[in-house]
Parts: sequence; structure tokens; C-alpha cells
Amino acid sequence: MNTCAIRVIYKYEMLRAWDTMLQSFVSPVISTALYFVVFGSAIGSRIESVEGVPYGSFIVPGLMMLVLLTQSIANASFGIYFPKFTGTIYEVMSAPISFFEILVGYVGAAATKSFIIGLIILATAGFFVPLQIAHPVWMMGFLILTCITFSLFGFIIGLWATNFEKLQLIPMLVITPLVFLGGSFYSVNMLPPAWQTATFFNPVVYLISGFRWSFFEVSDVSVGLSLVMVLAFLGICLFIVWRMFKTGYRLKQ
Repeated sequence: MNTCAIRVIYKYEMLRAWDTMLQSFVSPVISTALYFVVFGSAIGSRIESVEGVPYGSFIVPGLMMLVLLTQSIANASFGIYFPKFTGTIYEVMSAPISFFEILVGYVGAAATKSFIIGLIILATAGFFVPLQIAHPVWMMGFLILTCITFSLFGFIIGLWATNFEKLQLIPMLVITPLVFLGGSFYSVNMLPPAWQTATFFNPVVYLISGFRWSFFEVSDVSVGLSLVMVLAFLGICLFIVWRMFKTGYRLKQ
């Protein structure tokens, strides 16, 4: 494995994040703080607890997932799209480096940035609500898997996109609604039976549910099923990226 090439790509992407500190790290934290002010104060004053958990604390895993999913996709999609836009991706592909090493460099950097944002948001949440993490190992596992999986998904979007507008199309029109409708700010058990059935077709439900279980040991589905769904989506993303590189999809002039 060409670790030198991976290190160069990784360092370049991380340096780009530090150069855009306000956009990369400060902006998500401010947005999350506003969510706590709005939902924690306005709605939390009317809903004291959900499944025995104070409402302000209950929404922390959902807020973290909302930010992690959007940031992972944004970091990875822009990271691979910009070299396509400038044409430097062809220099990378002509170098003695495999698709897997390119993938590790770009996705590794995007996942690292998202992971750092997740930890910062977790620390920020501690200033607003009391937090408990019943299973810290599971929490870290879900956090890392989420960052890697959706960075891969963002990498796919970056390869697929032909302009900057398309980079925002799927995150805004698909991912954000799925997160809001996936139990981020409420328990699925609070919905009518028909809506509960429909909600379980939302794949984000399993991600949020498993992550919330690691905090409070409450979930809408079993933690095992949540883990299986995340790993399945990770495998699908890996296969799609492999096919894109194998066929040269949107990578050949």
C-alpha cells in the first residue's frame, strides 16, 4: 500500500479544513447551539421528558446525527468534486496509486473532520443539557461508522455531480428531510400506528435509534438491527465507489 500517497492526500484535505475553520468547524457548532435554544427552550418547556429522558438531552443524539450526516457528505463530496472541477484528479489517477488508496485519503480526511465536529458538538451540548453516555464504546463505534459511511456516500455524490448545485441537491432534498422525519426530535412510538410503520422505511431511523441507545439505553429498534443497517449501507457505498472507479464513471475525459 502506498502510504505516502495516502498521507499526502489526507494532509492536503485536512489543511484545507483548517484554512476554512469558520465554515468547517465553527458554523456547525453555532447551528447546533441554535437548535438547542429553539427546541430545548420552546419545545422542551412543553415536553418534559420522552421515554424517561429529559427532552433537551433526548434530542442530543438526533442533533449530532443531523450535523454529522450533512457535514460528512459535504466534506467528502466537495473534496473529490473540486479536483474534478480543476482537472487535478487526472494527475492523481495517473500516479502510481490505486483507487483504494485514493479513497482512503479523501474519505479518511472527510471522516476525520466530521468526527472532530461530532466531538465538539457533544462537548457543546454539555453546556446546555445534562448528558449521560451509558455505553461510550458503542457511542464511539456508531460515531465512527456514521462518519465513514456518509463520507463514502458524499464521495459518491462528488463523483456523480457535474456542477456545484448538484453537490447540495441530495443533502438538501433527501438527507435533511429523512433526518428530521427519522426520530431526531421525537420518539417513533409517539406517532400513530400508520405513521410508525411508514417511518420504519426510513433508513436514518435505525442510525439515530442505535446512536440514542448508546446514550440512554432507549431506542425505537434493536441496537443489533441498527448496526446491521449501518454496515449494510457501508458495504453498498463501497461497492458503488469501486464500480465508479472500475468503469471510470465521470472520471474519464
